[in-house]
Amino acid sequence: MKEEIRQDGRTILSSEDGFSIRMFFNNLSGKNFSGKEYRDYVRNIAFGEMGFRPGTIELYCDGKKVRTGTLPEL
Repeated sequence: MKEEIRQDGRTILSSEDGFSIRMFFNNLSGKNFSGKEYRDYVRNIAFGEMGFRPGTIELYCDGKKVRTGTLPEL
């Protein structure tokens, strides 16, 4: 199964390992972190290293959207 995280219709991350993309999505949407730790993760990892920007992100599994999240303005 191919899993992807997309922003504005563009795939930012993808994998077929069945684990990592959902973990990244949970990190990005604030399910695994909160407070300063979450803000630091978004600022340094999501924006700084992965190429995301503030706004809506979407999790796709085999081409079907299954979840939506939001990256905050920091």
